[in-house]
Amino acid sequence: MASWLLFSVFSFVLLLPEPAVGITRHYTLDIKMHTVTRLCHTKSLVSVNGKFPGPKIIAREGDQLLIKVVNHVPNNISLHWHGIRQLRSGWADGPAYITQCPIQTGQSYLYNYTVVGQRGTLWYHAHISWLRATVYGPLIILPKHGVPYPFPKPHKEVPMVFGEWFNADTEAIIRQATLTGGGPNVSDAYTINGLPGPLYNCSAKDTFRLRVKPGKTYLLRIINAALNDELFFSIANHTVTVVEADAVYVKPFETNTILIAPGQTTNVLLKTKPSYPSASFFMTARPYATGQGTFDNTTVAGILEYEQPKHAKTNIKNLPLFTPVLPALNDTNFATKFSNKLRSLNSEKFPANVPQKVDRKFFFTVGLGTNPCNHKNNQTCQGPTNTTMFAASISNISFTLPTKALLQSHYSGRSDGVYSPNFPWNPIVPFNYTGTPPNNTMVSTGTNLMVLRYNTSVELVMQDTSILGAESHPLHLHGFNFFVVGQGFGNFDPNKDPKKFNLVDPIERNTVGVPSGGWAAIRFLADNPGVWFMHCHLEVHTSWGLRMAWLVLDGDKPDQKLLPPPADLPKC
Repeated sequence: MASWLLFSVFSFVLLLPEPAVGITRHYTLDIKMHTVTRLCHTKSLVSVNGKFPGPKIIAREGDQLLIKVVNHVPNNISLHWHGIRQLRSGWADGPAYITQCPIQTGQSYLYNYTVVGQRGTLWYHAHISWLRATVYGPLIILPKHGVPYPFPKPHKEVPMVFGEWFNADTEAIIRQATLTGGGPNVSDAYTINGLPGPLYNCSAKDTFRLRVKPGKTYLLRIINAALNDELFFSIANHTVTVVEADAVYVKPFETNTILIAPGQTTNVLLKTKPSYPSASFFMTARPYATGQGTFDNTTVAGILEYEQPKHAKTNIKNLPLFTPVLPALNDTNFATKFSNKLRSLNSEKFPANVPQKVDRKFFFTVGLGTNPCNHKNNQTCQGPTNTTMFAASISNISFTLPTKALLQSHYSGRSDGVYSPNFPWNPIVPFNYTGTPPNNTMVSTGTNLMVLRYNTSVELVMQDTSILGAESHPLHLHGFNFFVVGQGFGNFDPNKDPKKFNLVDPIERNTVGVPSGGWAAIRFLADNPGVWFMHCHLEVHTSWGLRMAWLVLDGDKPDQKLLPPPADLPKC
């Protein structure tokens, strides 16, 4: 009788609903060396919990996350929770020397933040040097209990994370490039969930296989964690329905192919064929390349396999295997059309709160440039000329990382000599940005911040330049989502182009591709006090200086102020 009663009580407890408010979830991430073999090449790499890619982190909207990161490797480390707003909790944002000093060997740091008003697919990655090549993983934010998706409930949810595999040590690659001033060596393969797939030598066994049932709907949570490449992705003989971008619901639309830039996420619904097709299907991704530099011109493939009926006699290995047709490597026309299809859902439950009035308008240029060669030891550079090194900048300022964290310097009132609060509103020297480049391609350097009062509504136009060639730049803003109210080609026209802005249902996201030889206009509300990094998510461009930071001051009310720093905040 007692055992029956205990079982009944236990069963009742299991049936109780989870609390309507968020819960606290604890994770421990051990940064450790891990031996991995790909392309018949074995190397020791920096990993999370001995996994490549790192483990999936799951939470719900409203949850508090306490994530202890312990550094067991020789490198300094920091982790960024890409796309999390970090409202008043900038200490947990993660970019090294921006919001924190890195976690040194043998040390740990507890990232403490609450997910407020967000749900969808995000991700986490290292945010120091090029360590995010192997230190990354999915961060899945589920809706609150009882809140359905604004689309049919899927049969299953599957994270698909694109990455890049380098046979060489990526830290050695960027060190060598920094030393010589040249472009870094490109990757040896792309990967899906860490696996390169059968189109590469010695990789048939390292293939991601998505096994599905006929007549079901699958939610694919797609993340581009590649270091330096935007990617086209398609599944042979299937269409998908795009339902979310950067953890924001969008107006659903069908497509054969998606384009996804580094840093971006895209959720798609895959509806499988109604009956067993007696075939398998490649899922392939390859780069969208607009720059003039070298890139990894290879293709990663996974395989979509249907569950065979019991009476099937054909070995699955002997089935026909269909291949999708991807756009051309430089198909900017497809990129533009795909981008234009992305619109916020803008429903009653999920409105698009686009700032209708703007307090501050900024115009930044983004692009490449040069620095003079370091002539110590009669060095010859490998940049555009043998006397110059590759550089990149925003408004011709190539950002220099400080040796002290910017947020700590601001909070403590000791910012002298750390940063300058005078980032220019417009380029200091205007020129024909997408026309014949100027003779002087040299950039200036500095640690310059743009200061905003709390709750300032901002409009920012980011203009690509043709200096050293026009190129698409995926710009990521920490601490905020923004609305992409306009995009176009050529030089932005401040008199004509704003008349075409979409202020009703523009896409809301955290990473936008500034078109090659064009511009993108965004709006956001500066309602999050702290120091927030903005940078190109092509890692090579970030390393060359295409980055800056916004300083949002505290508001007047207690809930408009940055929280105090945690006691275990790493020291420089």
